[in-house]
Amino acid sequence: MENSAAHLTRRKPKKPKKKWKKPLIIILSLLIVLGGIGFIYQKQLVVLAFNLFASGTVKEALDDSFKPAGDKDAPVVQHTDPFSLLLLGIDQRDNEPSRSDTIIYSVVRPEDNKVLLLSIPRDSYTEIVGRDVKSKINSAYAHGEAKMAMDTVEKLLENKVDFYAAINFHGLKDIVDAVGGVELPIKKNIENKLKIHEKLFVEANKPIYNGEEALGYVRYREDSDFNRTMRHRIFLSSFMNRALEVKNLTKIPDIIKIAGSNFTTNMKSDFIVNFAESLYMKDSIPTISNYMLKGDGKMRSGTWYYDLSEDDLKYVRGMIASWLDPNTTQLIEPESTDESGKADTSDTADKS
Repeated sequence: MENSAAHLTRRKPKKPKKKWKKPLIIILSLLIVLGGIGFIYQKQLVVLAFNLFASGTVKEALDDSFKPAGDKDAPVVQHTDPFSLLLLGIDQRDNEPSRSDTIIYSVVRPEDNKVLLLSIPRDSYTEIVGRDVKSKINSAYAHGEAKMAMDTVEKLLENKVDFYAAINFHGLKDIVDAVGGVELPIKKNIENKLKIHEKLFVEANKPIYNGEEALGYVRYREDSDFNRTMRHRIFLSSFMNRALEVKNLTKIPDIIKIAGSNFTTNMKSDFIVNFAESLYMKDSIPTISNYMLKGDGKMRSGTWYYDLSEDDLKYVRGMIASWLDPNTTQLIEPESTDESGKADTSDTADKS
């Protein structure tokens, strides 16, 4: 009986504590903290990952695209200082010379996170430096590639051209597809109707446009040169916004590889990478200011030219100088060149 009573009053042994709970809580806490840090410092982590895994590949690809502008040495510029960049869109078609169909003189102010895009109409009548003739400005690239184009633009604008970047439109389609397309403000269908132009159709009001459609958008010829040049600036801005999205940063090496022989520049790879990193680390995308040189069309010996306004050239030269001066505190902002800030697509044929 005593054994039975003892058995009845004996306490059940305590179950051993599960030792995994505390470490698990610590691990979960660390994950939450790290997740919060990752959210707060997302940009820093992306840049770190880029430097660890992609930087070398990008530099190699950019080194392959490096091409000096003849004997014109590129200046030594810190990526934080204001610099000028001549953007050239080369549209070489069958049986046509490789003229620069897009000419945009840009000034970048990294510290202010601001970019000035000045469009120069391709038919602008000016002195072609190195040929001692006056002709359409887009013929400079056809005769002397980047060096002649840079020298000609320098003389026209009376301001330095530090760098150039030229891309053949043939490479544009694949580059746009690599970032998943771009947003474009197309309000009505774009379509070539003249028999002398290649077939082209881009549907209006789509949320995203693929590479083929973006190429059509920038190549469309059957409206004014003003609208055509405006479309080029709009595309450039839209592509920049798309490429800077976090999800597309890992695609940058592929984008540069795709560009390949279609892209040339006299900017060193280290300069481009450092500048791109500083640009990405800003709290917002760069503020872009646009302007297009003004003038009037005129026929000369059966050829259409664009005579630039001397008053407008004087205004633009002063504006550029203010943007290139690192000590400028009050920039000369460009006057609006149209009311909407967006190109439209009329059915009026271009004089090209």
